[in-house]
Amino acid sequence: MAEQYKSLHPIKFYRDYLSHGIRPDGREFNKFRPILLNVGTIDTADGSAIAKIGNTTVLCGIKAELCKPKPESQDQGFLIPNLELSPLCSPQFKSGPPSDQAQVLSQLISDIILNSKCIDLKELCVYPDKLAWCLFVDFECLDFDGSVVDACILSLVGALKTATLPFIDYDPAVDNIQVNLEERRAINVHHIPVSTTFAILDDKFILKDPTVEEENLCTGILTIVFNDNELCCIHKPGGSPLAHKELQHCIKESKERVPLIKNLINTALKDRK
Repeated sequence: MAEQYKSLHPIKFYRDYLSHGIRPDGREFNKFRPILLNVGTIDTADGSAIAKIGNTTVLCGIKAELCKPKPESQDQGFLIPNLELSPLCSPQFKSGPPSDQAQVLSQLISDIILNSKCIDLKELCVYPDKLAWCLFVDFECLDFDGSVVDACILSLVGALKTATLPFIDYDPAVDNIQVNLEERRAINVHHIPVSTTFAILDDKFILKDPTVEEENLCTGILTIVFNDNELCCIHKPGGSPLAHKELQHCIKESKERVPLIKNLINTALKDRK
């Protein structure tokens, strides 16, 4: 009976729960779902990890290729993220070219990487104006159930922490490149970005770590990213306005989550060893 009521009147179904201070999955407004992280998942990738937040599951793989730096940034390499949202992760997505949502989220992830300064692109340069590393970061969403950006950023950090690059011996005089696959170096991860998503429902309920149902019914989405203890990104694409007090509360809760995620990452790396 409850499922029929939910399918016929989804908004009212949620309002009935929220009016009693609880969500349909039993969580309070400020509670997270369980979080899991496994690193070094793909042997053929230069770095990889899989992150799970509730039912949302994202696999991240990093593949490094040599390329020529841009003329305007001759001493920098590249990091190019791409999120794949296929019908396998949710029936709301169709096969074919990347959806608008996938492109928007890929750009948001790119902005988070840039603003957090988690890696120094200059360290990816082998020889200025001649040779640099390009890191293709592919995210495959295996199960889409809300807060997908949070899962992507978590899997990204796990993949970067395990990524290694072959040693390159480059002679610019004759443009000779020798790649030593046996000797590899780790990528320096200077900062750990932590993303937290909130959903605003009926302009008054603020739900932390929303499910896909909550995101589809909400009147606004807010994503806050901390770089260690420094606020580096606030993303709110329209929707319901937030009062200054409410925004500050969300920022405070996001900051309090940082130590938990960092401990999770460190534990995953220790388990791999």
